[in-house]
Amino acid sequence: MIALVVDDSRAMRMVLRRMLTELGFTVHEAPDGPTAISAVSSGLAADLVMMDWHMPQMQGVDVVAALRAEPIRFSGKIVMVTTETEAAQMLTALDAGADEYLMKPFSADAVVEKLQLLDLI
Repeated sequence: MIALVVDDSRAMRMVLRRMLTELGFTVHEAPDGPTAISAVSSGLAADLVMMDWHMPQMQGVDVVAALRAEPIRFSGKIVMVTTETEAAQMLTALDAGADEYLMKPFSADAVVEKLQLLDLI
C-alpha cells in the first residue's frame, strides 16, 4: 500500500510516516497542496492520502477537491488530519471528497481505527 502524507509541518509528516510505515505502507511526503497534486498527476498511485487542512499556498480541503476532480482521476482514500473540530468543517471536508476525518492531536490507535474503517489495514 502507498500513502501520501501532505502537511506543511515536517514534524507531523515524520510522525505520520513512522506510524504508516509500521503499518506496512510505503510513504511519500508533500509539504503543500501543489506538490501533492503534482505527485498524483505525475503517476503516484497512492492508496491513501493523509491531508492537513491549513497549509500555505492551498488549503487541504481545496487539494481534496482537486484530487477528486478530472483529469487526475484519484481513486484512493483521503483522511483529513486537522485541528478543525467544528461539525461544519467536517462536512465541508467530506463534501469536498474526504473519506474520513482525524483530529489533531491523535494517537496511533486513532490512525489504526480510521484505516480499518476504510479497509486499508
